[in-house]
Amino acid sequence: MTWPFSIQRALFITFAVCVGAIAVALVVWRTWWRSPGEVHSYQESFANGQTDDWTALGGTWELVSGLMRDDSDERGAKLITGSPRWRNYSVEADISLLGQGDAGLIIRSNKEEEGVDAYSGYYSGIRTLDNALVLGRAEHGWREVTKRVSIPGGIQPFARYHVKLLAYDCQIVSALTTASNPTPESIAITDPDCVSSGRIGLRSYRSGGTWTNIVVRAAGRDDLMAMLRNEEDRGVRAPGSPPPDNAAFSRAQARLAAPPVSNVHVQSVESLRLAFLARPGLATVHGVVTLNSPLLFVQDSTGGVYVKQRQPLPLKVGDEVEVTGTVNPALFSSVIEDASVRVLWESIPMAPVSVTASQASTGKFDATLIEVQGRVTGKERGPDNTLILDLEDSGQSFRAVMNPGRSAYVFDRIKPESRLSLRGICVVDPAFTQNLTPFILLLRSSEDLNVLAGPPWWSTGHVVALLFGLLLLTVVSGFLFQRVENWRLRAVLQERERLAHEMHDTLAQSFAGIGFQLQAIRNNLPTQDPALQQQLELASNLVRHSHEEARRSISMLRPQSLESEDLLSALDTHARRLVEGGTIRVSSERSGEIRPIPLRIADALFRVGQESIANTVRHAQAAELRLHLHYGNNSATLQVKDNGTGFVPGNAPQGFGIRGMRRRAHSVSATFHVYSAPGQGTRIEVIAPLPPRVTFTTWPKFLWQYLTEIWNHARPSKLSNSHSYRG
Repeated sequence: MTWPFSIQRALFITFAVCVGAIAVALVVWRTWWRSPGEVHSYQESFANGQTDDWTALGGTWELVSGLMRDDSDERGAKLITGSPRWRNYSVEADISLLGQGDAGLIIRSNKEEEGVDAYSGYYSGIRTLDNALVLGRAEHGWREVTKRVSIPGGIQPFARYHVKLLAYDCQIVSALTTASNPTPESIAITDPDCVSSGRIGLRSYRSGGTWTNIVVRAAGRDDLMAMLRNEEDRGVRAPGSPPPDNAAFSRAQARLAAPPVSNVHVQSVESLRLAFLARPGLATVHGVVTLNSPLLFVQDSTGGVYVKQRQPLPLKVGDEVEVTGTVNPALFSSVIEDASVRVLWESIPMAPVSVTASQASTGKFDATLIEVQGRVTGKERGPDNTLILDLEDSGQSFRAVMNPGRSAYVFDRIKPESRLSLRGICVVDPAFTQNLTPFILLLRSSEDLNVLAGPPWWSTGHVVALLFGLLLLTVVSGFLFQRVENWRLRAVLQERERLAHEMHDTLAQSFAGIGFQLQAIRNNLPTQDPALQQQLELASNLVRHSHEEARRSISMLRPQSLESEDLLSALDTHARRLVEGGTIRVSSERSGEIRPIPLRIADALFRVGQESIANTVRHAQAAELRLHLHYGNNSATLQVKDNGTGFVPGNAPQGFGIRGMRRRAHSVSATFHVYSAPGQGTRIEVIAPLPPRVTFTTWPKFLWQYLTEIWNHARPSKLSNSHSYRG
């Protein structure tokens, strides 16, 4: 069987789309998966506040005066960016320590998690513990180069050092330069089982730090040799082996851990408010820094306090400090004014207390680091471009305030009605809350904010989008359904045309040949036998009648060009061809606003009209045949009327023609009627539904009718055995 042209075209388009998709997939696979990943020149843009591509794992990372700064004493805080496919490249930056510890750069980083050395890759940095440049490999554990490079003059906090770290194949090289010593101090390793590719990162341990002028470049062998100079490969220390000079290492740790001796009487934070309730007084407290910018908050095991420094001191979150100043009791906590602050040692950042918004609003946790959840009800920018979130939890409203910088990227991405988990300093002082909410939360960085859940999907916008999507899906499904039906109908029409040609070439020509032979026999008979002549005449008439029936069947099978010719014109042409040479007059008319009729409906109406015209010509003995096609709002009505003898519909036997017309009408959900009476002619009427015109006010009704029609077509249907005629 030959497929219709439309189906062939659809199959060709589908095949072309599949081939194109496979080609694109192969190109993407070749380009993005198999290629090793070339490193293009990359330079940080901290001065422009662009930090969207950096991911923090621990620490308190913020932009301060164009520098990336970690204000936390957390061990192993990391900030990661880049592509996991980067292979041979170098990264360099200017680094400063904020205290005793180490800070540096990570290269070829993979499998990053929060925690000390919780990644796979290489790290090089500066360390105050032994005044050295260190290099080693982390594999969720630490393996350091056996021999370190001591830096002349030592590693000093707040001094700037330039560190460059390069990876080429399985060779890793690090170099350090300073303003006072421009000659690089370098260290190298060769790792046979090396990490082949990965991202870059910034890392600090206990001290916090600042990073700027970060540059990433592709590296080749010449770059490697330029850094190595005459350095020897120092190898990688076996896992688990102790660092060299272990005694000196332990003594340095002991010096850092030993608290300074103090004879000052130290009070707890909780006791300040009661001790100085009557009048302000001088007091000293020990605590851990929980917030250092833009305000200073210190907390011990009993509570938190707001500190106004006499002279601002660079502090980090997690520093253990001694604060001495004048205590002014507030409503729920105290404020230490004109305070002098002394750093005792670097400590571990304090963990927040998990509370509800209702508990925080009581004031019990004033000036304390807490963790709370809330639903976003709004957001805005406040004075000095601060970022303000309005939140609510179980009917209790509060606010969260963040400094601009890295937090701006997270702030812009937060959507109303999102569920958040926040860590920050709880403040209930009206000077901060402006009596707008019971308390506010001062967030230290964007890492103190986690999105637990986005807005609910049943928001107004999503519901409208869902309804629109369902409507669009229904329309597309209906369109495809109609196209498939049209393709199927064209296939049926083509098969009918093939059968018509076969019948014309075999059956009809055979009848013509038999008739010709009978006529020749009758003309060549030697005797004039009346009985034989009568039998030959009867046979010739039977052959002629059968030939006419075959021609009529061929005409019924042969498809009409309804796509190029309208329905009424096709019926009029067919009727005039049948009555050609006879006495029947044919007339046709149309009414209503002309509109397109779907091919499936037009074909059914044409076949019903054909059969009605044939019945009129054969049985009605009519002198006039009228065709009328009326276009309604949602229907098309075809009438075939004659002025013949007529009949009584209820009493006349139902022939195959009427049953066939009724079946064709039912196939397109049309209504079929026969109106007739003896001596008054016959009128056949078919009312077929048409797709309604869709407007803004009628589309819901149209959609319901359309779905109902599809459902009715999908269900198996049975034709009724009886039909009521109205005459």
